[in-house]
Amino acid sequence: MKKYAYLLVTMLMISCSNEPEPIVYGTDSCSYCKMTIVSKAHSAQMVTKKGKQIKYDAIECMVKDNLQNYEESEITIMLVADFQEPGSMLPAQDANFVIDEKITSPMGANLAAIKKGSNQEDFSEVHTWNELKNNFLKEDPQNLR
Repeated sequence: MKKYAYLLVTMLMISCSNEPEPIVYGTDSCSYCKMTIVSKAHSAQMVTKKGKQIKYDAIECMVKDNLQNYEESEITIMLVADFQEPGSMLPAQDANFVIDEKITSPMGANLAAIKKGSNQEDFSEVHTWNELKNNFLKEDPQNLR
C-alpha cells in the first residue's frame, strides 16, 4: 500500500509543475476566446501557482483574462511570443509591447511583443507590460477587442 501512496504523491507533484508546457500550434485552444492557437508571433501563456497551464492565441486575450480573472499573486509565469523571433517566448515583464497598424494580431488589436532594447523605431506605440496592463487597458478595456 505504501508503494501506491508514494506513486500517487510523485504523480501529483509531476502533474502540478509550474513550468510552462509548450504550446502545440494548430491544436491547442485559447483559454480566453477559444480560437485555435496558430500564430507563433502572437501567442502567450500563463502558469498559475497551482500549476494550471493557460494558453492564448493573442497577447490581448492574456491581458484581458489576467485583468478579469486573476490576481497577480496567483500567477508564477507569464510568457509572450517574440514578434521578431516567432516561436520563442519572452517573460512579459521583459518585453516591450508594440501597437501598430502594420501588425495583424489574431484579435485585431495590432499588438505584439518584442525584446526590450530591440529596434522599436518601426512601431508607432511602445509600452511596457505594466503600462499596457495598468494604463492602456484599465482606461479603455474595450480597446483590445
